[in-house]
Amino acid sequence: MPELPEVEVLVRHLQPLLTGRRVGFVEVRRTKSVRPQTAAEFARALRNRRFTGLRRRGKFLLFDLAKVRGKPETLVGHLGMTGRMFLQPVRDVLPKHAAVVFGVGQGERFVFEDPRYFGRLSFDASPLARLGAEPLDHPDPPESFVAGLRASRQPVKVRLLDQSVVAGVGNIYASEALFVAGIWPVVPAARLGPQRIAGLWRAIREVLSEAIAWGSTVPLNWSGAGGGDALFYYGGDPEAPDTYEERLRVYDRAGEPCGRCGDTIQRTVLGSRSTFHCPRCQRQ
Repeated sequence: MPELPEVEVLVRHLQPLLTGRRVGFVEVRRTKSVRPQTAAEFARALRNRRFTGLRRRGKFLLFDLAKVRGKPETLVGHLGMTGRMFLQPVRDVLPKHAAVVFGVGQGERFVFEDPRYFGRLSFDASPLARLGAEPLDHPDPPESFVAGLRASRQPVKVRLLDQSVVAGVGNIYASEALFVAGIWPVVPAARLGPQRIAGLWRAIREVLSEAIAWGSTVPLNWSGAGGGDALFYYGGDPEAPDTYEERLRVYDRAGEPCGRCGDTIQRTVLGSRSTFHCPRCQRQ
């Protein structure tokens, strides 16, 4: 599932391509993907609108639209588990799982493809109100983050996946940040003291920044055309040896030696999600 870094890199890719362009035709191929609006309501609200910018909040893409009286000014996108958003020439064949398509001029169309049906592209901004702090906006842990940890007896790994505690962190980067911070994923969040919370916040910012930097400097296969897997958008050329998967410290590396101490990385299940850690480098 794409997390904050992948969404941020996608936003940086799409922002210059869309800003200033006007929406032409709108085709909703899967009504579920635009709820709570109906397909007709969604099309009326978007057709002939001009994009003025594109931002990110947590894992959400926020498409800013020029003001029109009585119409929403922000289109909210979420990739779900396997969603993609990209531009393609109108002459190209649409992917099988294209959910929403609209023209953006210059012989191109915007495509929201979503094979697993968990993504959304709608004018419903209500999920944004529940999001916690943006980790890259705060050098020091904000009070809401500190309070969100201290108020919970959940394992810290599970707590980090709560988007009201910290926005944009998912299963991959939670495992990576806990390794960098040297924190055992199962320790109750409330047991972390001020120094360890500060260290965890720094680790979150570090792993997210690293992932964004990597994704900003390599060629990426945005549409997945040609059979590329594009792991969290970071697969690039499937024939290329250097992928972000190889750079992960513990995630999905169960049974492999820890790059720091040489001990064997272990996998556990917390909150129905796979969690990876080094038993020597991460302590209670």
